Amino acid sequence: MLSVNLSIPVPADSVLISKIQLEELKKSQLQGVYWTMKDVQIHTNKKSEWIKENILYPTRFRKMLDSENGGFVYYPKSKGQTWSFQATKMAQFLDDNFDKIFA
Repeated sequence: MLSVNLSIPVPADSVLISKIQLEELKKSQLQGVYWTMKDVQIHTNKKSEWIKENILYPTRFRKMLDSENGGFVYYPKSKGQTWSFQATKMAQFLDDNFDKIFA
């Protein structure tokens, strides 16, 4: 049996945290934040027309997304109103439904 004691220095400007803590930090950055359509475009790297056609308007997604159905996306009712997305929930939705969105 071989026993080894190894020291690995951590740079002064760095810290070690668990993956769970990292995920919690990422989520907390989005808590209480609302995205605009521009934010969704940035996070998906898609144009607003594509987002509307493939994510926001298809019935299979709209039922769960629309705030009128208890969802986390505000669909504008008239011209001049803007889209509003609960950032934490929209980010999770995009992650969870990647395969369905791009199928």
